[in-house]
Amino acid sequence: MKQHYEAFPHNDANFVPLSPLSFITRTVDLFPQRTSLIYGDKHYSWAESYARMRQLASALDRAGLGIGDTVSVIAANTPEMFEAHFGVPMAGCVLNTINTRLESETIAYILENSDCRLLITDTAFAPNVGPALAALPDDVRARIRVVDIRDPAMGDLPPLGNEDYEAFIAGGDPAYDWQMPADEWQALALGYTSGTSGRPKGVVYHHRGAYLMSMGTATGWPLPQHPTYLYVVPMFHCNGWCHVWTMTMMAATTVLIREISAEAI
Repeated sequence: MKQHYEAFPHNDANFVPLSPLSFITRTVDLFPQRTSLIYGDKHYSWAESYARMRQLASALDRAGLGIGDTVSVIAANTPEMFEAHFGVPMAGCVLNTINTRLESETIAYILENSDCRLLITDTAFAPNVGPALAALPDDVRARIRVVDIRDPAMGDLPPLGNEDYEAFIAGGDPAYDWQMPADEWQALALGYTSGTSGRPKGVVYHHRGAYLMSMGTATGWPLPQHPTYLYVVPMFHCNGWCHVWTMTMMAATTVLIREISAEAI
């Protein structure tokens, strides 16, 4: 019988690579007008969030980035950070979220060690990010394109790069035809340890692992359909425990706040 078992072909009916990117397409197909994100006075539907994610992916593609290229993000829990968890891997790139509380020397190390090609950074973190960029070797700094998140809630702060996030994604296609990874072991995200001995250590998440983590969270809690979730875990920390992807799977409404404090909550 062995030869008969080995003859069973893979096809879309019996096998697809696992990826949390599949969650967004299902949610948008079924619940396009449900509220995806609330941030201050901003409200987004799932259709609107998906269009912005595709714009980001398209803009990265047009910038020459693709499979295996690292896109770093230094940001608070804002819509841009949420969008990056889909838009970056939709382009085949690897999402590297960096702890906003790190000192400039460590940020510089991570940017160089991760082979960062593009940095999306909130201008509110310029006091540490600016010196980190300045400390990089010239060849490393030259390869990193810097895109600023300019949050009106933080006032008009000086930019670090030559373009802001909204202008960057405006150059992308909201109907971008992105592709699921052919291999579920393809790198999805790259995190770095904090509070460790010596230099931070890089930890790679693949698409399969993030998918299973998200599914396990939904069943383990267990979550109802369409929960409302106040995101109190920093999204830079272990990709926010993968809740970005879990909440998308559940067609949830995610409430974002910059400052995770009792007063803000």
